[in-house]
Amino acid sequence: MQSFIFTERNEPKKRAINERIKDFSEIYEVFNPNEASLQSERCVQCGDPYCHNRCPLHNFIPHWLKAVAEGELELAFKLSNDSSPFPEVMGRICPHDRLCEGHCTLNEGYGAVTIGPVETFISEEGFKKGLRPEFPGITTNKKVAIIGSGPAGLSCATFLLRAGIEPHVYEKEDRAGGLLTYGIPGFKLDKKVIQRRVDWMIEAGMKLYLNKEVGKDITFDYLLENYDAIFIGIGAKKSRMPKIPGENAKGAMPAMKFLVNIQRKLFGDDYDTSINVKDKKVVVIGGGDTAMDCVRTSIREGAKKVICAYRRDVKSMPGSRKEYKNAIEEGTEFMFNVAPKEVLVNDKGEVIGVQLIKTLQSGRKLEEIKGSEFRIDADVVIFALGFSNTPLEFLSKNGIETDEWGAIKVDENYETTKPGVYAGGDCYRGADLVVTAAYDGREAANSIIKKLLSKNG
Repeated sequence: MQSFIFTERNEPKKRAINERIKDFSEIYEVFNPNEASLQSERCVQCGDPYCHNRCPLHNFIPHWLKAVAEGELELAFKLSNDSSPFPEVMGRICPHDRLCEGHCTLNEGYGAVTIGPVETFISEEGFKKGLRPEFPGITTNKKVAIIGSGPAGLSCATFLLRAGIEPHVYEKEDRAGGLLTYGIPGFKLDKKVIQRRVDWMIEAGMKLYLNKEVGKDITFDYLLENYDAIFIGIGAKKSRMPKIPGENAKGAMPAMKFLVNIQRKLFGDDYDTSINVKDKKVVVIGGGDTAMDCVRTSIREGAKKVICAYRRDVKSMPGSRKEYKNAIEEGTEFMFNVAPKEVLVNDKGEVIGVQLIKTLQSGRKLEEIKGSEFRIDADVVIFALGFSNTPLEFLSKNGIETDEWGAIKVDENYETTKPGVYAGGDCYRGADLVVTAAYDGREAANSIIKKLLSKNG
């Protein structure tokens, strides 16, 4: 270990730009055993590991890096899966530069250990060697209903399965995965990766009900009457809009509407053919990972020109540096310190441009510069401004309280104001990361397990 002095940080190889922009396949190759070992050997093995502390799941990062460096794949696999519900996903999509890698001791001067790629390697190499997530089978007579099969719901189901409790997952879409399936493009996360994990969970005893929307196709009362506990992991899916003239014009849309529609098209499912960026000028408003997903998707869909407009400077972008760099490589143009004032339309109500205004940034304070308005041409405008909670009737009807932003209130055990009903992920936090949703699902599951399997439970 500690070979950082003579071994440089290396990223996984990327597919050639002119090839990868033609499809939605993942752009990064998985490390081979030698590459993973060399990068793992760089770890300093800190006594108080900042990478572990800054990981929302508190993964045993130094431990599995050491195991990889010493060629102990099975140990690394077990350690990696112990704290994480799906490490093969986290290794691909976590913003490592803001979390574990961002707080690596080697960041200053040497370059952080490439934790994310090694995490992906451990899973994929383990799967090739026949290693699988371990589940004991259903060993109790307890059943838990889970509303939503996104990262929080699947995480909760994973840890319930490990305790021998049967999770029944209700998903309103026709595929499981939520954001992982419909919101994150395939060039970052191959959909087969999600389906593989879901299939293993079904084999382990999870029941999955697709096209079942609670409150519409099945009542919440039915869940209360037929299950020992309920976990709500419905995410925060209401797109935030800038509230400017023309935002509802033909050709203007929220990010998730665009991304979901393209994914449906790629699946070969029914989709809205009017959402089309081929040979068009696309402007994406926003600076987070969702904005990067939109610009990179637009390029793959054949857009003639793609511009990303963000109200702050490049250092203030909330997304991953890696995704920003990939977007630039693939042809995205960036405009910083500009904010949208109006979507311009023709007499048919179709988008023809965007009126922007320059902004002045001082710390977190942001001001618009009077008289600095200017126009850029556009055929499509996509708003990637974050998400908020959607009010659901069955929550209020059942005494499940929400805060002023519509987020579900929970206590320290992730239990809502309705006894026996738990919640986690974006529906409780507001829009956040996949890894924090996975953490919530895990911790809620642990609370449910403790309650249901205790002597007095």
